[in-house]
Amino acid sequence: MNRILLTGTAGFIGSHLSEKLLEEGYSVIGLDNFDPFYDRKIKERNLSHFIDHPNFTFQEIDFCDMTALQTIPEFDMVIHLAAKAGVRPSIENPGSYIQTNIQGTNNILELMRQRKVHKMVFASSSSVYGNNTKIPFTETDEVNGPISPYAFSKRSCELMNYTYHSLYNMDILNLRFFTVYGPRQRPDLAIHKFVRKIQNGEGIQMFGDGSSARDYTFIHDTIDGIFRALKYVENHQNVYEIINLGNHTPVKLSELINTIDQVTEQEMVIEQLPMQAGDVNITYANIDKAQELLGYMPKTSIHDGLKKFVEWYDEVNAY
Repeated sequence: MNRILLTGTAGFIGSHLSEKLLEEGYSVIGLDNFDPFYDRKIKERNLSHFIDHPNFTFQEIDFCDMTALQTIPEFDMVIHLAAKAGVRPSIENPGSYIQTNIQGTNNILELMRQRKVHKMVFASSSSVYGNNTKIPFTETDEVNGPISPYAFSKRSCELMNYTYHSLYNMDILNLRFFTVYGPRQRPDLAIHKFVRKIQNGEGIQMFGDGSSARDYTFIHDTIDGIFRALKYVENHQNVYEIINLGNHTPVKLSELINTIDQVTEQEMVIEQLPMQAGDVNITYANIDKAQELLGYMPKTSIHDGLKKFVEWYDEVNAY
């Protein structure tokens, strides 16, 4: 049984992935530091779905603490999801993103080097593409124009991962996620905020004229892609790849809001505001490489995904 070190295990993506890995027969050593970016109780609720599983071990560790990392049991592979998230907060406090995302990832790589572990799947981001004018975004596109500290921290990690691949023969897949949404989504993200405000009878803020677009990817499709990436890196030698995990279907902000309106069947009041610093105009994933190497094929439409999110939201907020 392969033992997976999974960072960010209590988060949105990490908790779903933990369940998938355990279902597939893996042993999981889950790390999380309960970063105060949002309420600890949300992460504890995420963990409650699998924390008692016999093949799951949880450690509350900050991966920026190299001494604490030394206490982790032996493991065979790494899935490194943990990071300081959020484009806008990174503009307000760039130093913390450099420390957590870059130095923290270096600590994970150093731990792998020390333990002679050679396999990793890394969570990167579509934000590295910046305001790329060529669409859809392809892995070979130039990505030298990040427009937020969060974006440059993720690109820096991709480059650092290549260095460790080259120097220490580590097999690494960097997965560029595209606006993942669904049950357990972080409360600061747009879909979660919109649904919460609509259900509470509050107005919602629309930044820009509604023409900005995102390649929204449902959580179960993303989890399928991560698991396929894990199997790929598990079974191949001398690999370093960057792979888009998107839905290949950008949705305009105005369309997203209209679809949420349909799904919730509630009236909404929209306050239009200017675009915010660090926001990109569009994200749009070319997923040919993911299809070719991983057999990845997202299946969930924005309508169906939003319906599942709203059902989950209503369930966890029922009184």
